[in-house]
Amino acid sequence: MKRVIFNQKGGVGKSTIAVNLAAIAASQGKRTLLIDIDPQCNSSRYVLGAAAHAATPTLKDYFEQVLSFSQFAQPAGHYVHPTPFENLSIIVAHPELGDLQSKLESRNKIYKLRDLLRELGKEYDDIFIDTPPAYNFFSQAALIGADSCLIPFDCDDFSRQALYTLINNIKEIKADHNADLAIEGIVVNQFQPRASLPRRMVEQLTEEGLPVFENKLSSSVRIRESHERNLPMIHLDRNHKLSQEYLALYGELTDS
Repeated sequence: MKRVIFNQKGGVGKSTIAVNLAAIAASQGKRTLLIDIDPQCNSSRYVLGAAAHAATPTLKDYFEQVLSFSQFAQPAGHYVHPTPFENLSIIVAHPELGDLQSKLESRNKIYKLRDLLRELGKEYDDIFIDTPPAYNFFSQAALIGADSCLIPFDCDDFSRQALYTLINNIKEIKADHNADLAIEGIVVNQFQPRASLPRRMVEQLTEEGLPVFENKLSSSVRIRESHERNLPMIHLDRNHKLSQEYLALYGELTDS
């Protein structure tokens, strides 16, 4: 299963959700791959810490190979790195990844990430793809190659207005490039159940027929320690409320 975690609005927890769901899948014995295609490299640093800066080859190297068009190209597995967590591997991003975007667009390389994902899909049970907070070449390429999309959502009016544009963009990718692409669901992040606005907003999205996951993710300062220590919540504190929410969310994914 190849899942893209995508929202063109920043600050909604894409990287945190991608890493924590991938860590749970791996902890349950699934051969799991995390792919970071965001030049900010947040997922890469979250999983590998300082070692992410020195990791090579990166996804940038893959796309440079695509542009050089070598008959003796490296296989997909060449770009995969182990992580400190059993069953979890990663393809790391690079800060200069965005510099290649115009070259890749001009040479119509939008389907090359799909080719990489198809090859890697033979080796992994679950693939999670963390995307940049923009509807650009890299996020479009990920959506073209994926089976489904998870949409992180925080409960404010700006996020809600952006959500409708986002859904239309995903539907356009589905219509033009990837007929099998599904919006698997909206992940409500930093949810405060005692506050009226978040509850009301989630109710409105559900009434509109949007696929909102039943299990929501609470706001917690514990996640900052998770980032700082490069430990997904399942490894930092399995019994924490947020860890249990992530486990329940992953269970909802696998039951659907």
